[in-house]
Amino acid sequence: MRTRARRQSAFTLIEVLVSLAIFAILSALAYGVLNQTLANAELLNERMDRLQALQRTMRTLSEDFMQLTPRPVRGELGDDYDAALQTGIRTAFALELTRGGWNNPLALPRGTLQRAAYRIEDGQLLRYHWNVLDRTFNNELIGVTLLTGVDSIAFRFMQDNGEWTDQWPPQAAPGLPGLRQRPRAVEIILTLQDEGTLTRLVEIAR
Repeated sequence: MRTRARRQSAFTLIEVLVSLAIFAILSALAYGVLNQTLANAELLNERMDRLQALQRTMRTLSEDFMQLTPRPVRGELGDDYDAALQTGIRTAFALELTRGGWNNPLALPRGTLQRAAYRIEDGQLLRYHWNVLDRTFNNELIGVTLLTGVDSIAFRFMQDNGEWTDQWPPQAAPGLPGLRQRPRAVEIILTLQDEGTLTRLVEIAR
């Protein structure tokens, strides 16, 4: 009985080259998709970090205003007092205020009131505070950067009569009552390089 030998088939050189070419094209496409996915993920992370920084900044500003306390502080020279909330030429900052509710979990030798201030330096919004209210030139100023890419920050204050002013204390409120006076509400106007102008309205507890 005769047996027929099986024919063994093999890839030709052309088939191998075609397969390699197809594999190379698919690999290039896959790499391009992966690279774009990683780039999108990085942009998304940067965007999320930016939004979180914005939220933290607005939350910090809002909490400072909501904890606003009618406590004037003695000036650094000790001969006069600065208002509990103060803007304008009397301060080197965009705004100064006295706030309550300063947590003290380490039981440090200080009170629960804090004097805080805001200022823009080199496109960064910084928040400063002192460990004492009635400070002198020797008291250390502690600052932290809240946000980068900031063009400007401004505030508008609602008076008791419902009118708005860009300056606090109002010029019509001299003396100690004016130093202790608080607005009914504060509008925060934050202008950013990438987001434009953002506003937040904060009601002041009376």
